[in-house]
Amino acid sequence: MDKRLVVTRFAPSPTGYLHIGGLRTALFNYLYARKHGGKFLIRIEDTDLARNSKDAARAILESFAWVGLECDDEIIYQSERFPLYASYAKKLVEEGKAYYCYMSKEELEELRESQRAQGITPRYDNRYRDFTGTPPSDHTPVIRIKAPLDGEIVFDDGVKGRICVQAKELDDFIILRSDGSPTYNFVVAIDDALMGVTDVIRGDDHTSNTPKQILIYQALNFSIPKFYHIPMILNPDGKKLSKRDGAMGVMDYKLMGYLPEALLNFLVRLGWSYEDQEIFSLQEMRELFDAKDINSSASRYNQEKFLWLNQHYIKACDDTRLEALLQEFGAKLDEYEKPIKSLLFSALKDRSKTLVEFAAQLKDIQTPPKSYDEKMLQKVDSSALGVLAKIIDEEEFAQCFCALNPSKLESYLHNYAESSSVKIGKLMPALRLALLGKGGGIGVCEALLIIGQDQSIQRIQALLAHLS
Repeated sequence: MDKRLVVTRFAPSPTGYLHIGGLRTALFNYLYARKHGGKFLIRIEDTDLARNSKDAARAILESFAWVGLECDDEIIYQSERFPLYASYAKKLVEEGKAYYCYMSKEELEELRESQRAQGITPRYDNRYRDFTGTPPSDHTPVIRIKAPLDGEIVFDDGVKGRICVQAKELDDFIILRSDGSPTYNFVVAIDDALMGVTDVIRGDDHTSNTPKQILIYQALNFSIPKFYHIPMILNPDGKKLSKRDGAMGVMDYKLMGYLPEALLNFLVRLGWSYEDQEIFSLQEMRELFDAKDINSSASRYNQEKFLWLNQHYIKACDDTRLEALLQEFGAKLDEYEKPIKSLLFSALKDRSKTLVEFAAQLKDIQTPPKSYDEKMLQKVDSSALGVLAKIIDEEEFAQCFCALNPSKLESYLHNYAESSSVKIGKLMPALRLALLGKGGGIGVCEALLIIGQDQSIQRIQALLAHLS
């Protein structure tokens, strides 16, 4: 095991919701830190004052609280650190590693147009790099880093391997704008260094930023962290994941009835594996995850697997917690005694892939039918209706409700049907239609016991009246 103190971070921009790609990145950082007994930190990158949203920042932290990824220190907000960034920019100027650039927007656009006309990729031409003249009085300068004019920037990516970028591909990029606001690559390098970040695990869309950040580390004599750039999550067709495919806000999954442990289990398998294991508790993830095992190829979003995992965790959920969760979806369970509630949960866990589906099926059971499935009505056997009309008055039928035993009730129904010369295959659909108004759903015997004797009899009588 790595003996250094591993420090990782997740640094979202609060310009929108936290989507699952961002949560996966956070999860990988969290797990790697926990694996090595290190620290997981959160930094809110809110330097874009025009686009930042306080609501988005709160939603991001709400997402972390829901899935249970706790950070170790105070959350850092970059918008509160502008004086710090300005001091580092001026330090670099004083050391000759950065400089004031007085180029106006008009000059820059003119340069770009000229370069395009010559078939050259537009870029700043370093015209103020060694400027010693009198600065223009009518223009507030930016500060640019002095990028090397030759050589190469090399780093070993933990996912992609060795990456080499020629220095000539980088220009003297801006680190502090004329309004005093810092640029992304500048503040990221400073904050990662000051926060003691040792390992940066992030999306591979940041790979091109890394050479620029390395230049900042070097200019400020900071230690350079280890980088891991992870491939994006693709849709089932191998294209960029869209909202329709699943690229929604993390809290949307809560509203859709997913459990947080299912979401984390699903995300950890999008880019990482351990032998043939599919089910991972958060504790197992902490123990087994290693950044060096992150896949170098992109993963594909698989909705069926997600639903399968969610149902697994619904089944594993204890009844007390499940009841509390279902109340958020409008489920009403106070009317049931504990044995009935236990029977209800047992019956619906096997049939519910989401809490929304669970609550909907519960409502179907609780609500007396207002109409009946037409196809089932046409198939109802008159002899089965005759049995239903008689059975509701049988004492033994009433006693089955007291026993709360679906198997015992099923045996009774089979025996009663046989003694009445009616096939059980005709009786049960008629009974299901009376109770639920349609086909499908939980077992007929479970439905009878959950609905209860009085309500079950009322529903049977309602069907008989409807068909009379």
